[in-house]
Amino acid sequence: MPESTYPRTALQRGGVPVPPLALGSWNTWDRMSKDEAVALIRRATELDAGFFDIAYYNMGPHAENSRTDILFGEALRASGVDRDGITLCGKLWLWDWPNQGFRQQLVESLGRAGLERFDTVVVGDYGKVPDMPRLVAEVNALISEGLVDSWGINNWQIAHTTQALDEAETQGVVAPVFAQLKYGIARRSMAEGEAYGALFDAGVLTLQASDVFEGGILAAGRQPERKVGADVGGIREQIAAIYPEVARVAAGFGVTPAALGIAFCLSNPATANVLFGASRLAQLEQNHAALELALAHGPEVRAALAGCWVDRDVRADGVW
Repeated sequence: MPESTYPRTALQRGGVPVPPLALGSWNTWDRMSKDEAVALIRRATELDAGFFDIAYYNMGPHAENSRTDILFGEALRASGVDRDGITLCGKLWLWDWPNQGFRQQLVESLGRAGLERFDTVVVGDYGKVPDMPRLVAEVNALISEGLVDSWGINNWQIAHTTQALDEAETQGVVAPVFAQLKYGIARRSMAEGEAYGALFDAGVLTLQASDVFEGGILAAGRQPERKVGADVGGIREQIAAIYPEVARVAAGFGVTPAALGIAFCLSNPATANVLFGASRLAQLEQNHAALELALAHGPEVRAALAGCWVDRDVRADGVW
């Protein structure tokens, strides 16, 4: 296992600490050659980024049927990386649930990637409120079967996250342990607001920051040409407008805007790790600078970016 360059945090109280950097699979592994993917996986395990979020994008707004998960599995096996030295996170979708049950989804996802199990799994967002007793029970059936150890939620409304926590206690089973939320320099209300903030402060949940670059806007200063995450609150133009300031602050710290964005997220004590996409080895190398920056200058980073908070008027409870 590589020597860690940044203090690791567990996704759950008493759990195994995970790498602070996590690599996503949406529009990533299908944008590089196999040799490039193998090199990226090997280097990720050396740079505190050996946490891989793997999903089969086949439902709802992600009904793309892409091969990114298959390609990752092929590259992982070719890399020779020790499975015990990395963390693998799967995804369960609610768009066609319970018609497509969680076990059916997970077994298919594992099979496509050529894996035996996930360390943890994220239950995705939804169009209508799910049957929470059934949802909690189905996730825990996967845990009991040994297909996954823990679970988290993705951009849920706080009322439903609280309901899941209460339902798990009622059933005497495993509750969600982390929240994968949109979070970054510009978008802070949900992750730092009092609703989720109270759960983070109490140690009930940890935070996995996602969509940190707003589809690349805050990494490269240009509007994305590919499909990106939802624009909660309709603030993307405002986010694009702050890029020059983000670039200026990043230059002052001697890092890229992307590394600055990751360091900002890590400066929040609630953050267990930061999920981002990388399709080139150079991106990973540059983003790794965020660890040293957050460790040495976290408070200064937050102070320098205080004026870049864009979503102040977007609801913190996840309702939109």
